[in-house]
Amino acid sequence: MSDDLKHKILLEAQSLREELIAVRRHIHQHPELSFEEFQTSNFLKKKLSESGISFTDGWVKTGILAEISGNTVGKTVALRGDMDALPIQEESNSDYTSVVPLVMHACGHDVHSACLLGAGLILQRIKPELNGKVLLVFQPGEEVLPGGAKLMMEAGIFENNEPDAIFALHVFPQLPAGHLGFRSGMYMASTDELYFNIQGKGGHAAMPHQVNDPILAASAFVVALQQIASRIAPPTIPTVLSIGKINSLGGATNVIPDVVKLEGTFRTMDEPWRADAHQHISRIASEVGSSYGVSIEVDIRKGYPVLSNEPELTAGARSAAVELWGEEKIHPLEMRMTAEDFAWFAQKYPACFFRLGTHSPEGNFKSGVHTSTFDIDEEALVTGAASMAWLAARYLNG
Repeated sequence: MSDDLKHKILLEAQSLREELIAVRRHIHQHPELSFEEFQTSNFLKKKLSESGISFTDGWVKTGILAEISGNTVGKTVALRGDMDALPIQEESNSDYTSVVPLVMHACGHDVHSACLLGAGLILQRIKPELNGKVLLVFQPGEEVLPGGAKLMMEAGIFENNEPDAIFALHVFPQLPAGHLGFRSGMYMASTDELYFNIQGKGGHAAMPHQVNDPILAASAFVVALQQIASRIAPPTIPTVLSIGKINSLGGATNVIPDVVKLEGTFRTMDEPWRADAHQHISRIASEVGSSYGVSIEVDIRKGYPVLSNEPELTAGARSAAVELWGEEKIHPLEMRMTAEDFAWFAQKYPACFFRLGTHSPEGNFKSGVHTSTFDIDEEALVTGAASMAWLAARYLNG
């Protein structure tokens, strides 16, 4: 691909800087929870229409699929950005602080949507030079199971328009704005939600011999579950099992309740082991329940699969990023036990999920995602939009 096209993309991205900031701030100020992104969707559709980019909408209620075709028939590449926010009260004094109580873009999906729109605007302007087609996937509901990616595919979003490859980016406050991170192969974990209902027989705490204590059983069960990661899991497979919530229905200093509820998460990097672990969880529940004279109901809600970046595609994307920004701004990534529903796309299509640095060189904007003070250095918007446009063009023309 010629340097001329690269320079065009960089110039177009810079020319869009103020518009990208305005788009991101509007979305940030008006966040919407998963599968409720109606205003966000309408705002993005207006921007697409004004730019002459064709699209279909209503995918899983709020999703959008836009299309940009070059003058030459060739491959198809998809770019994905998610739109939903989190149930968090924002704590900031910026001009674009969320106006919606208890809802905030604390995971950067406002950034993802703005970067995807920006990439689309750039590609629309240079489409005569593209050898193929670009699909822009504005996705709802990344933050809750089963994830908008899975539901969009089940709805047939790519039924008549299957991509040969798909890319997505995600904010990364560990890197400065202007920098990107890549990792080939396994990158993010599967995630399953765990719900346990421990039914015993409560009574007076001074007479424990007359009860079947679900508190004691719950304590033993939490400890026993740690065998999954520490003793049963193959030591070469990253595995996490954490209980994040314990709630007794009733109880007091002198009252043992009848019921205790537990909630947690199970994550790993291997799908066959994931299935085996589910069986071990149920077995341990049965054994502990029998030992303590209680019943333990197990509800494992299977979530996102392991996210694996296709090695050849990711290596090519990293090389393309180096061409655009220079070696010093491209970084390797470590595996993470967090999860992403982009994994549903990556299961079916060659995929590359990469990271966009968002903090400033002065050290500002370093709060982690999913916190009430998360924000970004908005120079990252230009980097994100240009990178997505360049990866798509490089893939089609390379």
